[in-house]
Amino acid sequence: MDGKRVYLETMGCQMNVLDSELVLGMLRALGYEPVDDHAEADLVLLNTCSVRRHAEDKVYSRLGEIARAGPGRPGRIIGVIGCMAERDHAGLLARAPFVDLLCGPGRLDQLPALIAEVHGGRRPAVALERDGAGGAPPSRRTPVARRTLEPDGIEALDMSRRPAVDRPAIQAYVRVQRGCDKFCTFCVVPYTRGPERSRPPANIVEEVRRLVDAGVREITLLGQTVNSYCCEENGRTVRFADLLERVHAVPGYDRLRFVTSYPGDFDDDIFHAMRSLPRVCGYLHIPAQSGSDAVLRRMRRQYTAAQYLELVHRARELVPGISLAGDFIVGFCGETEEDHAATLALVERVAYKSLFMFMYSPRPDTVADRRLPDDVPADVKRRRHAELAALQRRMSLRHHRAFIGRQVEVLVEGYSKAARRARNADRPGPRASWPRPDQLTGRTRGDEIVVFDGDPSLIGRTVRLAIDEATALTLHGRLIDPPVAPGPVT
Repeated sequence: MDGKRVYLETMGCQMNVLDSELVLGMLRALGYEPVDDHAEADLVLLNTCSVRRHAEDKVYSRLGEIARAGPGRPGRIIGVIGCMAERDHAGLLARAPFVDLLCGPGRLDQLPALIAEVHGGRRPAVALERDGAGGAPPSRRTPVARRTLEPDGIEALDMSRRPAVDRPAIQAYVRVQRGCDKFCTFCVVPYTRGPERSRPPANIVEEVRRLVDAGVREITLLGQTVNSYCCEENGRTVRFADLLERVHAVPGYDRLRFVTSYPGDFDDDIFHAMRSLPRVCGYLHIPAQSGSDAVLRRMRRQYTAAQYLELVHRARELVPGISLAGDFIVGFCGETEEDHAATLALVERVAYKSLFMFMYSPRPDTVADRRLPDDVPADVKRRRHAELAALQRRMSLRHHRAFIGRQVEVLVEGYSKAARRARNADRPGPRASWPRPDQLTGRTRGDEIVVFDGDPSLIGRTVRLAIDEATALTLHGRLIDPPVAPGPVT
């Protein structure tokens, strides 16, 4: 397969970003080189998301664009991988019959075999956890947070990760668990990624060590419900707070984060770890989904709004200065104006740094799709979404304005969006009128985005900035002293 080219487009969550990185590493070992244009590729892969209908519509749109672009290189293979392939492979093949292979997220280690099957004449080549085409959804499982992930092909794929020392990354995701056992009524993840399984802590630590040795400065631990991590090791139970301590002990990097947390499984040991371990950042992404107890019950979220607010209170009490982000769904089945008002009230009370908010769309196979009517009109969903977004813009602006006049520590990630546009654009007019091509961006320990003017040599380093301006999305700062040299926090 020498000289082959691959185009891989990633849609969806951080887990998909990590999956794509691992897939590219595996394909490089087979002789493939990544390209930025699908028309130049021998292998075209879309790594897909099924969390919302909009995400699936985007996949069909991209597949149509790829098909209309022409046959491409002789023998080109088009594949769909990830959650959408797992959820509905028959629908994909019916609407896009030119697709050559389908691979679910739990079978990504089988991609080389699938490619070989297509070259050998089998089409389509398919590797999934279940039939994915109208088969009965798995029944609700008893929670198995203590289940340890046994050695298998997909774990071997994680452990095969070999970071490129010649192209060091600043940040990296590390998976600590796969799947989910919560079975929230709106969510397709348990059906596409399977039951919750925790990876062995020794494997996680070894993966972190390799990344740090390759120059990574910030590690983010990933899980569908990351704080539910629980693994049996040599007769001892390793919980998430224990895992944080082990990963923190790896020398040579600056910051440690984790996403996404489930409110019902949080315990104070995690907050104590966040407060006592210097590398662990004071940032918590903890979806509430609704401020109404009636809606939370229909969502099967296993906590009340009052319990969620008590969790937020403990977070701020035990981790002073913590920044909070959340997720909300508007227009869920049966949501009334009173329910929506309760959500707005909770958002204002919590005062999140930022929110991810979505209009409910039914997902096939979920409990909500099978048992609850999608009875909130589309125009009402849009209006409620706009009201929530407007409230959060006010909350974010207030949060950011509190930083004006303060100094913050920022890990510099690269050029800002405006700088990238300026550097890539062929623009008329005097250069002085362009956006600054040397504007850099980075994040605080609380995950606030900061832009500032600086030399590109600062990328990958930690700097101290004074904050002079703020918008709802961004802080604007200036350098006040020499950058902090890369190295471990002690």
